[in-house]
Amino acid sequence: MNTNTSPFKKLLVIGLGDVARRILPLLGGEWVVVATQRQLHSVAGVSSLSLDLDASEAGAFGVLPDGVDALLYTAPPPNSGGVDARMRAVLAHWLVHGGAPKHVVYISTTGVYGDCGGAWVDERAALNPESGRAVRRVDAELQLRVFAAQTGATLTILRAPGIYALERLPTDRLRRGVPVLNEVEDGFSNHIHADDLAMMCAAALNKPHGVLAYNACDDVPVKVGEWFTRLAQVASLPVPPRMGRAELEHMVSPLQWSFMRESRRLLNASIKRDLGVVLRYPSVLDFLAAHQGLI
Repeated sequence: MNTNTSPFKKLLVIGLGDVARRILPLLGGEWVVVATQRQLHSVAGVSSLSLDLDASEAGAFGVLPDGVDALLYTAPPPNSGGVDARMRAVLAHWLVHGGAPKHVVYISTTGVYGDCGGAWVDERAALNPESGRAVRRVDAELQLRVFAAQTGATLTILRAPGIYALERLPTDRLRRGVPVLNEVEDGFSNHIHADDLAMMCAAALNKPHGVLAYNACDDVPVKVGEWFTRLAQVASLPVPPRMGRAELEHMVSPLQWSFMRESRRLLNASIKRDLGVVLRYPSVLDFLAAHQGLI
């Protein structure tokens, strides 16, 4: 018996990366999936279109299909600037030519909240991006909200923190001995397993309603240093050294520091209530406990 209740038939995926590929088996047989790729690679069950999101030549986005029922947008913004020019080019195509998707699911970042000093944060918190990448994510969210208002599309924004999986753990960082903040100055962060984020995306695709944003995160915020220390212990790698903020800022890359300097504890009650989400890994510590001897 077919239990897929999705009203959609045709899904366009922009950004066919790791998380998007984890979503594919969750979609059910009623979905026809089309995906854009910069370099074409065969993916089972997917019709692929060649598209460079940074293309500037006229007509480059003409490959985007019209009449798409749902759009799953997982591609990151460019690496510089104050706007997401990639998002702008994609949405401009439909605004000019018509055929806009009826529903959009976008993976954003919890970095849009900036540093909250360890406070608990839900989706009603003001956006205060403090890094360039977060500024560009806020721009993308705003573009999508305007697009939804102009086209009548529904929109679900999933604000994800650090994404991890067995295949994407920061063990190289541990091997390089990159320090972490001392316990007194250390900040809180949530995480999300790639499979749990994929499940959230599939749920969002199947439940279009209004224009909504969710914290797509786990249940338990953990101090950054504790995460790296516990991971090192499970992986039998050197425990990272600890140091103060003033010293550490000059020893790590600006990108690493942008993650380490911000502290917030995220609330995820809304996504669990509205989308029926049940997490496989409520915290990174649950993941580590389940993978003893495998990392």
